[in-house]
Amino acid sequence: MFSYFKKFVSYYRPYGASFLAVLAVSVAASCIALTYPLFTRYITDTLLAEGAAGAAGKILLTGALMLLLLFIQIACDYWQDYRGHAIGAQIECDVRRELFCHVQKMPFSFFDSHRVGELLTRLTDDLLWLAELYHHGPEDIIISLTRFIGAAVILSLINFRLTLLVCAFLPFMTVFVLLRGARMREAIRQSREQISAVNGQVEETISGIRVVQSFVRESYEQEKFERSNRGFLKSRKRIYRAEAGVYQGIEFFTRLITISVIVFGGLSMLRGRMGLSDLLSFVLYIGYLTEPVKKLMNTIELYQRGLAGFDRFLELMHLQPEIADLPGAQEPEKVQGGFELKNVSFCYRQDQQPVLRDLSLQVKAGETVALVGQSGVGKTTFCSLLPRFYEAGSGSILLDGRDIRTLPLEFLRENIGVVQQDTYLFSGTVMENIRYGRPQASEEEVMQAAENAFADGFIRALPDGYQTDIGPHGVRLSGGQRQRLAIARVFLKNPPVLILDEATSALDSESEAEIQRSLHALCRGRTTFVIAHRLSTIRSAGRILVLSEGKIAEEGTHEQLMDKGGIYAGLYGAFGELV
Repeated sequence: MFSYFKKFVSYYRPYGASFLAVLAVSVAASCIALTYPLFTRYITDTLLAEGAAGAAGKILLTGALMLLLLFIQIACDYWQDYRGHAIGAQIECDVRRELFCHVQKMPFSFFDSHRVGELLTRLTDDLLWLAELYHHGPEDIIISLTRFIGAAVILSLINFRLTLLVCAFLPFMTVFVLLRGARMREAIRQSREQISAVNGQVEETISGIRVVQSFVRESYEQEKFERSNRGFLKSRKRIYRAEAGVYQGIEFFTRLITISVIVFGGLSMLRGRMGLSDLLSFVLYIGYLTEPVKKLMNTIELYQRGLAGFDRFLELMHLQPEIADLPGAQEPEKVQGGFELKNVSFCYRQDQQPVLRDLSLQVKAGETVALVGQSGVGKTTFCSLLPRFYEAGSGSILLDGRDIRTLPLEFLRENIGVVQQDTYLFSGTVMENIRYGRPQASEEEVMQAAENAFADGFIRALPDGYQTDIGPHGVRLSGGQRQRLAIARVFLKNPPVLILDEATSALDSESEAEIQRSLHALCRGRTTFVIAHRLSTIRSAGRILVLSEGKIAEEGTHEQLMDKGGIYAGLYGAFGELV
């Protein structure tokens, strides 16, 4: 619990002086607010003692003083409201940055089990409430305590017995708020789960909208969304029902206390134990005593929402990346590109069958190796182990004789270029997407990379050339154009090791022939792993590995494997492609 509290408070540290100033100004504004009923009491006493004519000057002077204090209070409230929210927003920004950086370090297996919509909720909605908690949480407590204690002391000095009567109601009011608040907290928790489900549904449908429309499944997706949306609506109704019960109960207690003060105060006036100004002061100060209890409900809700967000934040932060730099990881002077796999096995989950089984292999630096086999046999998995997108379950993978786990992760991935089957481009311009391969590259280098990928021609034909905005995920380009930009991105990166995972799958035959010439030039002198179905893609490979049941079943050149008449020959179709 202490470590939890310490972690929560640690985010105040960069803004400690400003935060303390906000609290001090809040206390000052609260103290000023406590004086208004006293001024009312003074004016009433002055009128009763001196009459209208004699009290006019004093009343005007008192009014001027009250007006001055009002300006000071408004200035204090304005500054603490603005500055307090600004601090909360800055902390929210810090927490979101920390969470975003942490999520980026997670391995592929993390994203296999976490929906994007859920992660977006944690990065946005949850942290909005956390910002409110960082601002209003301590501030509301300080303001409420200041006003409650100040009002209780002042009322005790005016009439101790009546003060005890008022305070006698407060424990019952507090217990009521706490008991009813428990229902609200549970409703809020369920609401957070429901909105995550809605966000996940929306993200999934929008991301796959082309599939949805091509299969005419809009009504099915609407039904799924309606279920999630109605679940969220039910959870919101539970919150509103709980809120209505709590707030009306608080209103009942407040009115009950006011009635009691008027009745018992009136009786005290009849007995000469209390003056009219004292009764007015009591009525005015009731709000200062009951307001903290009213705020208690808001504070409970705020803490519930904010700490729920903080808990969900810590839940992700406590997930340590399974793949990270080992202590003492060092960069070699140069990467040659020779790989060796020793008894490597891998499965995505413990309860699943291994995808790769006790696989051993040696690949010389500069060698081109093609991987073929039926879908799901582990070709992409094999290539994902090399840059440590996934970690081998057993065995070891060596790069130039060094276990890749002893190399800095960033260094390892900088020296491996990947062109995947599912091309992913970012929102922005053509120039920005190619330059993603090497951010410091000049425009001339970017254009040269595009020429090498045979993309320069179509790029210059775009409305704004290299400065053309390609839209989200490059939707304004064809599949082949997107893949050429992805290839140009790797040309620009110019790594010593290449992984081509169906890199030409979206290209027509003519475009593929052009790209193949560029890829051959790019592969020269580099270690290259190629996953492809087309013969034209793998024919130049020095070796072809046929994967079957998680192992290398066959190995050799195309001609050698065809002569064997084994698995490879069976996979090879009559139209020059593997099936």
